[in-house]
Amino acid sequence: MSDPNADLDGALFPLAAHRVAPGAVHLPGWLDEGRRRALLAACRGWARAPAGLRTVRTPSGPMSVRQLSLGWHWYAYGYARTVIDGDGAPVKPFPAWLGEWAEEAVAAGLPEEAPPAGAFDVALVNHYGPGARMGMHRDSDERSPAPVVSFSLGDTCVFRFGTAESRGRPWTDVTLRCGDAFVFGGPARLAYHGVPRTLSGSGPPALGVVGRLNITVRASGLADP
Repeated sequence: MSDPNADLDGALFPLAAHRVAPGAVHLPGWLDEGRRRALLAACRGWARAPAGLRTVRTPSGPMSVRQLSLGWHWYAYGYARTVIDGDGAPVKPFPAWLGEWAEEAVAAGLPEEAPPAGAFDVALVNHYGPGARMGMHRDSDERSPAPVVSFSLGDTCVFRFGTAESRGRPWTDVTLRCGDAFVFGGPARLAYHGVPRTLSGSGPPALGVVGRLNITVRASGLADP
């Protein structure tokens, strides 16, 4: 099943919020120009060492997407306060403003699943270079049932959103463009999802992003011992 809005040029025709599945909502153009630039500037700072962008290695091999974490460091498959599978540095702090943006996105698209204020405490920043992709997976290492909020910058991608039962069909392919948000929680919180392809060079040139940046905000439900 395909996103009915996927054939429209979001830059010319602003799109309305679209419910992809129960508990999953696409919010086209949710980030305005000011927020896009602010988020990009923050990502560039976060990407620098220590605890900067790294190649993630999973039991099945290295990921083509480069990644960094904020608040808690994600590794395959758990969370830590240091980059235990990289340079060993303490993870960079999670900024309160990013959590507030995530709360606003949930309120706009999935208000029935709104978490308590301040629940968001983790972000994963993924950089998709040429040919990078993300296989079907679930965000299941958190202990909180709060929704996941995703922000997109740069190149357009095909975001494949499936079910909680398996990596296979049925799924919905959604076109995510620069500035879009995607929220999933409730019955869709553990749905399999992935990025089978990005459209290289499709992002707005004025923003200056090379490739695609995806900033995924989560509530870990974790506490230090």
